[in-house]
Amino acid sequence: MPSKPRIVTEKEFGGTYEIDGLYPGYGHTLGNSLRRIILSSLPGAAITSVKIEGVQHEFSTIKGVKEDVITILLNLKRVRIKMLTDEPQVLSLEIKGPKSVTAADIKTPGQVEILNPEQHIAEVTDKNTTLSIELTVERGLGYVAKETLQKERVEIGVIALDAIFTPIRRVNYEVENMRVGDRTDFNRLRIFIETDGTITSKEALEKSIEIMINQLKAIVGFKEEELELAPAISLEFKEEEAEKKEIDAEFLKTRIEDLELSPRTANSLANANIRTVGGLVRKREEDILGIEGIGQKGLQEIKRALSNFGVTLR
Repeated sequence: MPSKPRIVTEKEFGGTYEIDGLYPGYGHTLGNSLRRIILSSLPGAAITSVKIEGVQHEFSTIKGVKEDVITILLNLKRVRIKMLTDEPQVLSLEIKGPKSVTAADIKTPGQVEILNPEQHIAEVTDKNTTLSIELTVERGLGYVAKETLQKERVEIGVIALDAIFTPIRRVNYEVENMRVGDRTDFNRLRIFIETDGTITSKEALEKSIEIMINQLKAIVGFKEEELELAPAISLEFKEEEAEKKEIDAEFLKTRIEDLELSPRTANSLANANIRTVGGLVRKREEDILGIEGIGQKGLQEIKRALSNFGVTLR
């Protein structure tokens, strides 16, 4: 049997870990799987939208500020944030020049911490200029393009940003042969992980292993399709009489992504192994709230999406 992970080296933002005694070929099988999970499935926080006073779009310039708006947005994307809540948070920045503005000037609530306060944002060169910015920070997974986020921003002057939620800067692995008993073709897996500081590299490895185990547990054994084994579910349709009717079996097979939920909510449901409407409507509201990444806002979004089809949660 393989050994538990062993620390080879650890620094502030990175570490190297080894797993010994893997059966021949399993070094690459395990290493590639863990690498993909580490890059795609660990939650983090990022600035998702910005509202700059007096600015209507990202191609603007600001009088008395050295950088144009696009450069300011690029600098804001580099700000790394640690957030202790799943609910979106609003940060603010208001600076009167002349001053070099950094991430340390951002005012944050108690549940939010700026990890790189030295990050440059802009240079206000005019003493009569005040740079006022409102920032929305959210938790999510991986990378979400601004075009996707823009669909959720309807307020004029709100600029969506490409959201880099992943707390991982770099991850790589290598496999070498080792001796186990009389055999010399067993594998030693060595994994290198570098984070942005919002989590440690050790936590990143531990969480990725947990995610892999949970996913594999969910598919152990063969099982007939739930819809064929279980009786048709009766759920409340939102009609005047609020009477219960059977939901069409085809609707229960609808995939979660077809409900047009936000990427954050859809990803959280997928990580909880909820992939169809049938799997979703079997859950109680308290079950949904227990899913990592879904707070009250996500729950309300799910309820609204289901209500479009006349369905409510249990």
